[in-house]
Amino acid sequence: MKARAFSYCRARTIDEALDAHALSGEDARYIAGGQSLVPALALRLQAPRVLIDINHIAELRGVRCEGEWLRIGALTRHCEMLTEPLIAEFAPLLRAAAPFVAHPAIRNRGTLGGSVALADPASEFPAMMLALGAEIEIAGASGRRRVAADDFFVDLFETAVGPGELVTAIFVPLFRSNQRICFDELARRRGDYALVGCGMLATCKDGVIEAIRIAFFSVGNVPTRAKSTESVLSGGRIDAERIAAAQAALDRDLAPPESDEVPPAMRLHLARVLLGRMLGQMGEKA
Repeated sequence: MKARAFSYCRARTIDEALDAHALSGEDARYIAGGQSLVPALALRLQAPRVLIDINHIAELRGVRCEGEWLRIGALTRHCEMLTEPLIAEFAPLLRAAAPFVAHPAIRNRGTLGGSVALADPASEFPAMMLALGAEIEIAGASGRRRVAADDFFVDLFETAVGPGELVTAIFVPLFRSNQRICFDELARRRGDYALVGCGMLATCKDGVIEAIRIAFFSVGNVPTRAKSTESVLSGGRIDAERIAAAQAALDRDLAPPESDEVPPAMRLHLARVLLGRMLGQMGEKA
């Protein structure tokens, strides 16, 4: 199939993009990397009357430190997660997740803002927003606001981004020397969507986990924080007994939906296996 005919608008500023969307009503879509939108257009799963190209908006690019935060522009490509020194230093969990995202051709075009805004529950980066305690900056007709990742993901492909609004940047708390990260996923083949995946960020002191954030993906309609599991781990050392207790706590955190591909019980089992493996690695780092 081919995409339905549409008009094209190239925006040079955020205000231009917002104005173009307002003029087009709900029959418009922003396009940057296009790694999800273009296939949807070709299959006519989406058929907007207007495409608004935001690739040339300079304000959406760049990575820089702002106080206690690392600001990552929404147009930052997935491949830049592997090469940008500031991300390696201050957001290493994104660096660890990046090689698992699809394949090089996809990473060369896909954008962080697009991935977060789409909120595919099987994608790596939306879940890492939860693990990092990130905030997402959104621009709209009424101005700009920042939404905590914990409040950003609402339901399947539904986020806090309202009609016509645009994700402009991701703000990540700066990584500290007493923190440790771990990322892993289980997939049939490298580059396929994960059967289950997880990222974690722990604050440690003398081998004790003072605080930890654990986020899973491919286990529900949205990326999911394992808060009960975090509570089990906080305040103690990672040993065999605590790992077993954390794995048991996943039953309270995760409720995989019915699926023709992977039964919920199997997905939950894989999550337990993955968690045990990662906590073993985290214990060595702590």
